[in-house]
Amino acid sequence: MSQDPETTIRVRTLFLSDLHLGTKGCQAALLLDFLRDVDADTIYLVGDIVDGWQLRSGWYWPQGHNDVVQKMLRKVRKGAHVVYVPGNHDEFLRDYIGMTFGGVEIAESRIHEAADGKRYLVIHGDQFDMVVRHSKWLAHLGDWAYTTALTVNTVVNRVRRRLGMPYWSLSAWAKLKVKNAVNFIGQFETFLTAEAKRQGADGVICGHIHHAAHRQIDGLTYLNTGDWVESCTGIVEHYDGRMEVLHYPTLLRERRAAEAFEPTDIRRAVA
Repeated sequence: MSQDPETTIRVRTLFLSDLHLGTKGCQAALLLDFLRDVDADTIYLVGDIVDGWQLRSGWYWPQGHNDVVQKMLRKVRKGAHVVYVPGNHDEFLRDYIGMTFGGVEIAESRIHEAADGKRYLVIHGDQFDMVVRHSKWLAHLGDWAYTTALTVNTVVNRVRRRLGMPYWSLSAWAKLKVKNAVNFIGQFETFLTAEAKRQGADGVICGHIHHAAHRQIDGLTYLNTGDWVESCTGIVEHYDGRMEVLHYPTLLRERRAAEAFEPTDIRRAVA
């Protein structure tokens, strides 16, 4: 998809996380289209951009993943300020906190001041995941289980497409239905908003749990970027400071519907 100036979404800030480049689950083609469609003055990469865990167990880096990296670097060359806040899957980059590579600044976390004056703590969030912090082997086991669920998803949805049925996510369904998973998400959100409050911020923007969200918790704004393995979401800050979760597949469906309607609308106007 080539960039169309008429459909380009221009925003003050873009927040993306959990791309998991280097895995077969990464939706690199959609992500590349998204980066062509969205221009931002500042871009925060909020962790798990590159999946070091998977790359250590077996190298997987197709051209599409390289295209995403090159597109991001082109945005830097065109003037975008890019801040990379590492997560647990790309924790090797935490050895380089405070350094800049190719115009990309590496930071442990950041307080982002929006156009409306509100301050947001930007952090991946794995620091508040007790499993990741204290049981690395269990975290890796969970990662394997998630990868397996994605493989099952691929098979199931291939059949569903042939039957004319919409996409269905096994892992997303499990997260919302399994009590422990729901409790974990709730605790994670509470911990992150408490940390934002401790740092004097008005809200938090994080990733890690692959569950996009925009809600108020204890008087603070909780925003989660989601992921680019299943949901294909990001957070954008508009020029008035308003925050929004962008679900790219929905955006594409709405655009196609508008394009399909336009010729009919024109014909009616002419008639």
